[in-house]
Amino acid sequence: MADTPQTPMERLENLRVEALKGGGEARIEAQHAKGKLTARERITLLLDPGSFEEIGMLVKHRSTNFGLDKQQFLGDGVVTGYGRVDGRPVYVFSQDFTVLGGSLAEAHAEKICRIMDLAMQNGAPVIGLNDSGGARIQEGVVSLGGYADIFYRNVQASGVIPQLSGILGPCAGGAVYSPALTDFIFMAEGSSYMFVTGPNVVKTVTHEEVTSEELGGAKAHAAKSGVTHFTAANEALVIAQMKRVLSYLPSNCEELPPALPYAAADEARPALDGLIPQNAQQPYDIRDAIEGTVDAGSFCEVQRDYAENIVCGFARLAGRSIGIVANQPAFLAGVLDIKASNKAARFVRTCDAFNVPLLVFEDVPGFLPGTDQEWNGIISNGAKLLYAFSEATVPRITVITRKAYGGAYDVMNSAHIGADLVYAWPTAEIAVMGAKGAAEIIFRKEIAASTDPAATLAAKEAEYAELFAHPYNAAARGYVSEVIAPAQTRQKLIRAFEMLQNKAAKLPKKKHGNLPL
Repeated sequence: MADTPQTPMERLENLRVEALKGGGEARIEAQHAKGKLTARERITLLLDPGSFEEIGMLVKHRSTNFGLDKQQFLGDGVVTGYGRVDGRPVYVFSQDFTVLGGSLAEAHAEKICRIMDLAMQNGAPVIGLNDSGGARIQEGVVSLGGYADIFYRNVQASGVIPQLSGILGPCAGGAVYSPALTDFIFMAEGSSYMFVTGPNVVKTVTHEEVTSEELGGAKAHAAKSGVTHFTAANEALVIAQMKRVLSYLPSNCEELPPALPYAAADEARPALDGLIPQNAQQPYDIRDAIEGTVDAGSFCEVQRDYAENIVCGFARLAGRSIGIVANQPAFLAGVLDIKASNKAARFVRTCDAFNVPLLVFEDVPGFLPGTDQEWNGIISNGAKLLYAFSEATVPRITVITRKAYGGAYDVMNSAHIGADLVYAWPTAEIAVMGAKGAAEIIFRKEIAASTDPAATLAAKEAEYAELFAHPYNAAARGYVSEVIAPAQTRQKLIRAFEMLQNKAAKLPKKKHGNLPL
């Protein structure tokens, strides 16, 4: 007896069931055995329950080369669609490693591009969950063209909508450049890696023996290269990080970041009065100043393990989203160097692109000296941070806690480069350099001629400190808006950012500036 023909509804349901299987149960089990979730499980964790609407579920590739016509899967290795995160619309694509290793080719790339186009047209973030073996080599140049189509859209979307990339498996070769063009990269420890060329190629070319984890794992990119902004022990925590970062950002560059309800309270923070050590050479953790100022539990640090001499991150102040850049005297005395300058410049530009006001905590003795820094371009790299602050049009406030020396004083969001307000604690020292170094230069002849050089140096150091190692000369010239008690900092900042909330500043008409890359 012949099989009963499928009704149109039965055919549709069967196709849906087939698509939901991905690469099949065996491959899904293999994915789980590696401690990894499937593409659809990741989307379920990311989006609000019941909000996902899939686009392109029935897409199939069109290639017949090398037996691909016998390896067709609905969806072609990527799940795409839209939904909501905390009630706000987002667009998402999630690569499916169970289907042809998540490899990217023509149809796969077209699905991603369609989602990116919709995100741009509708002004909502796009989130990519990457888990792919790379280009589908059987499709040749169309795979490479697919990558380039995505890269182009990444650049067009840059600064228009937030773009977040989760690396939840392999991401190698040309595939790495799409995440690199997005605003934030998140990596799962132990199960994800990124590199342009893998361990085998490295061994062939440079004879270095290195594992995938050592070369491009989450910890390597968090601490050594700075490529990744966040890492977590598992995929669920990575996705939770992504949702948290989204909460500080607007949906697009035309909107303000979402604000949380806030009830006014006693904003004094007396603990800050005792934060700065009496010995100016003694370190302290700038995070104590940050945590003591912002809303409790709201600080979300970015690139925590990279360039630790500067601290960057999002927080809330009276419920409003702000971006924080702070010198870290507990690491390398808080000096600015190449890595710190790049880290901070990137963060400043990201905040400015998405209307996130900037708060700077300054305690900087200068730029790191040495041949390594000079020969590797501290001049042009330090200029990136100077450029980023000078270009930023969002509300900008600086709090000088202790040292503000030399050119680094200028660079760290000084009034001279457009800070709206500059507060200084009474412990602030705003000068060309520290008192000892200045005295050695200014009074070198007197010190050399003295019968007691050490005593003369100490006296001249004290003389210089009395004249310059304080905030009052800068305040007298208006470079410092107000000298405040540390305990007042939170109250002052809440009022100041509220005052600046309608700030309207425009850059001179231009195609774009020429950032010192």
